[in-house]
Amino acid sequence: MLIGTASIAVLAGCGVWGVALAAGAPSAPTDAFAVTHSDAEWRQLLTPQQYAVLRTGSTEAPYSSPLNGQHNVGIFGCAGCAQDLFSSTTKFDSGTGWPSFWKALPNAVLERQDSTLGMSRTEVLCSRCGGHLGHVFDDGPQPTGLRYCMNGVALQFRSV
Repeated sequence: MLIGTASIAVLAGCGVWGVALAAGAPSAPTDAFAVTHSDAEWRQLLTPQQYAVLRTGSTEAPYSSPLNGQHNVGIFGCAGCAQDLFSSTTKFDSGTGWPSFWKALPNAVLERQDSTLGMSRTEVLCSRCGGHLGHVFDDGPQPTGLRYCMNGVALQFRSV
């Protein structure tokens, strides 16, 4: 029992939650964004895992994204609407198992308080489609001190 409780505490601190736990995550109003689709359209446009993360606030398993090892020069964009979000020049290995960045591109993301699961975190959303990308923490490297801990399934990479 103690191990199970400790595991949940560690997972909570890292922001690791699967579809079942994140199903109650708040969703942004769809009419507030430039790119909008009905729920049925989102389900057609996205893979089931992308839908779970981008549209319901789920979190992929740590170390599951091929983008963790992506070190080429390029841009990480939203898998939901293709908006550019992060430059590869701001990517770093946070050791958390998710692609991490110390800075977002200008006007690319929105942040809002997330108090789901009894935690107080800052959720990161795509500013164009409102897709859930992950969370931002204040334990990153300089010059910003931020760690944008993103779900790789919510991102797409293109070389530049």
